[in-house]
Amino acid sequence: MTNERGGIHDRERAKQQIDYRGLLYGKITPTDIDGLIEYHNKGYILIEAKLRETIVPNGQKLAFERLTDDLTRGGKPTLCVIIRHEIDDPTQDIDAVNTTIREYRWEYKWIIPTYILHTKDAIDNFVYQLDNLS
Repeated sequence: MTNERGGIHDRERAKQQIDYRGLLYGKITPTDIDGLIEYHNKGYILIEAKLRETIVPNGQKLAFERLTDDLTRGGKPTLCVIIRHEIDDPTQDIDAVNTTIREYRWEYKWIIPTYILHTKDAIDNFVYQLDNLS
């Protein structure tokens, strides 16, 4: 257990899963978001982590797309990133700073980087843009 900001506060609780089978609406069940940053009332960053090339299910990707676009249309720039990690061992923590961007949603489009884009660099750049909005 850590009190460090952004750290894992209760490892046992973090292992606890939520069963959403009873919340079925047609073919829709709740999805999760691995990370969310609301940055000083200026914009949002949504983060979804996947092992290597694990597919983002269509419904989850559509939910990210619609949420990102709705928030952007509402006047808050929003970046959604699908990050890639290499940690096979489910008991080993994933350090988000050591991940790369597989794809991201920005200005109503999904974009696949043509070069290795580190998650921290992408988010730092977005935060810089938010801090310099007129």
